[in-house]
Amino acid sequence: MPLSLMAAGELRAALEAHARGDVPATVGALMSIDAASWQAIEERLTALGGTLPALLAALKGATP
Repeated sequence: MPLSLMAAGELRAALEAHARGDVPATVGALMSIDAASWQAIEERLTALGGTLPALLAALKGATP
């Protein structure tokens, strides 16, 4: 499953917003990701042994 460049950018924006504690921006960026790209993201995270919630928890408190 391909991950679109736009979705990759939105995921990056979501992770950066989460690290800043900006919940509305995090949600907005995540909501902008298309279904096919979500599947690709989930497949890659699963291959690495993780999940999006685990990734977000690992970033909690990180500074950009």
